[in-house]
Amino acid sequence: MCSVSACVEDSVVGERNVSVRMRTRGPPDGGYGWVVVMSAFFVMGLTAALNKNTGLFFLDIQSHFGVLTSTTTWVTSTTIGMFHLAAPVASALTVQFSQRAVIIVGGLLSASSMVLASLGFSLPWLYVTMGILQGIGISFAWLPTNSMVSHYFARWRPIAFAIASSGECFFAIIFSPFFHWLLEAYSWQGAFLIIGGLQLNMCVCGAVMRPLEEAKENPHVDAAAVPPKRKPIFQLSLMRKPELLLYILFAIFAAAGIFIPPLFLVPFAKSVGMESYWPSSILSTMALADLAGRLLCGWIANMRLLRNLQLLTAVVALLGVVLLLLPVSHDYWAILVFASLYGFLFGCVMAIHIISIVDIVTLEGFDSGLGLFMLFRSIGGFIGPPAAGWLVDQTDDYSSAFYLSGVCIISSTVFVALVDRLVQRRNSVGAKVHREVIPDDSEGGGVK
Repeated sequence: MCSVSACVEDSVVGERNVSVRMRTRGPPDGGYGWVVVMSAFFVMGLTAALNKNTGLFFLDIQSHFGVLTSTTTWVTSTTIGMFHLAAPVASALTVQFSQRAVIIVGGLLSASSMVLASLGFSLPWLYVTMGILQGIGISFAWLPTNSMVSHYFARWRPIAFAIASSGECFFAIIFSPFFHWLLEAYSWQGAFLIIGGLQLNMCVCGAVMRPLEEAKENPHVDAAAVPPKRKPIFQLSLMRKPELLLYILFAIFAAAGIFIPPLFLVPFAKSVGMESYWPSSILSTMALADLAGRLLCGWIANMRLLRNLQLLTAVVALLGVVLLLLPVSHDYWAILVFASLYGFLFGCVMAIHIISIVDIVTLEGFDSGLGLFMLFRSIGGFIGPPAAGWLVDQTDDYSSAFYLSGVCIISSTVFVALVDRLVQRRNSVGAKVHREVIPDDSEGGGVK
């Protein structure tokens, strides 16, 4: 039998040892994780970048079926809508099974949708295949890919995510001329069949994304990085966190504004007298600036000069200001500068807005938190572009679309700033409690 004081001292020492072990645990932060990042790079290209360029086929689809332009664009709208709405389902399946399994299923759904769409039976057939089925497939591949990168990295998470997400920019630049060539050589139906074959590569990417559960017995990979095997399929309880609710409001306002400029930049450039080939060069420059923004912001985030949420607040505010100033420009070089700044700052936002969810709900709640974030972000995506279109119709001026976009994005900074404040307060309280429960070694390990 030990004395009471000895037992208490042993207990405190034991707690301190547990604390030290907990601090040393974490994701692998390298090694095979970089294979995961490169696989994620290709998944981003075969999902988000591909979806950006499918509009190249719409004139041929419209001509084939003899329908209005607005009727044809519903194909893309359906894809984007299903991409967001299927996010909670993808999160639940990721938690229940594994990221690898869901990514492979997403690749199969995406590839099948394009193969079936190539049959070209009717426009409603495209709504179902290229719209609903493709949207679900993209969601099933995109969301667990982000989850996998987040689970494999901690210290290098910002730069790892920036490299992975840059696949969207890299492939967007490549796909534009490649899809033009496919269209001319094989028609839109043949192009869809080839694109479906390309998307099968997502299954390969998913297969090489080894779940961390498989590395539990590997002494070089800490098992603490593995999400608990038995936990709720989808953590709706996260909605009780005020930080996540405010971050969702940020997502809604930011999405309402951030999807507007790509739709109205070319019409605005043409409305001020710019010839048709110049807007194309602006879009290419904007894509390159987007790529630079993702990589640079990821690197800055890794330097820990600013907190992720603090950095996000700054770049979102600057993005809103740039969009308010863009309509003032009426010549090619001025529009090119502002469009490049928009692309750069947009890339910065894309590099850190997903990983910031880890700061809000921790790594364990990331999968469910991302699903909820994507679900509610769809509200802004659905409201913003139609509202901007209505303003343009009312004012007969494309500038109004950019003013609306800038106001929405600047408004969103209020919510992300509040989130940063709440997270800082929570972390301070947690650190204070930790110090009270586990005294420092300087106190001699005893209980006062």
